[in-house]
Amino acid sequence: MLNDSNIKIDDLLEATYETFYMTTIALVGTFILGILLGLLLYLTMKGGIWENKFLNFIVAAIVNVFRAIPFIILILLLFPFTNFLIGSIRGPNAALPALIIGAAPFYGRLVEIALREVDKGVVEAAQSMGAKTRTIIFKVLLPESMPALISGITVTAIALIGYTAMAGAIGAGGLGSYAYYSGFQRRDFDIVFICSVIIVIIVFIFQFIGDFISNKLDKR
Repeated sequence: MLNDSNIKIDDLLEATYETFYMTTIALVGTFILGILLGLLLYLTMKGGIWENKFLNFIVAAIVNVFRAIPFIILILLLFPFTNFLIGSIRGPNAALPALIIGAAPFYGRLVEIALREVDKGVVEAAQSMGAKTRTIIFKVLLPESMPALISGITVTAIALIGYTAMAGAIGAGGLGSYAYYSGFQRRDFDIVFICSVIIVIIVFIFQFIGDFISNKLDKR
């Protein structure tokens, strides 16, 4: 116990672990799906390698729709899908589909912006030498935009931490769940405060790691 509060260290550590778990796994899924969405938006845009107005419109519409839906509502809408995929709508694993689907479109737009900033002359030079699209993507576009991609995934990670707190309020576990059920509902605001402090610390950790990697990769 801490002071006169009902804070249990074991429960707090478990909630912290669950928040780290949800954020990390969701971040990996978001990175992969976001890269795919961003590449599709970039490659199919006007003047892109795969210029396709219809496909670009469809992908952009999907991205915009899922970005527009508030996360707490998205979780509720995805309950049937989550239950089918995970077999439950409670717990850290059950939060992952909503976390990834909620964050990937946001990151996809950041990926598109990062790719647009790549010098077109470099891409055109690769094309003139007969490089295939796959080579241009993995040897030119992604390496040249990597610092911006890392900065983008760092911003997305911080958003995901906030998402996990919201997911916790409806049974996903983590610090959000512990703060809401053991703290707020029981009027034990020491728990709410401690959970808030830990979440801020986690945000600082992800921000520091993201900035460090981005600075290391930036060749400018």
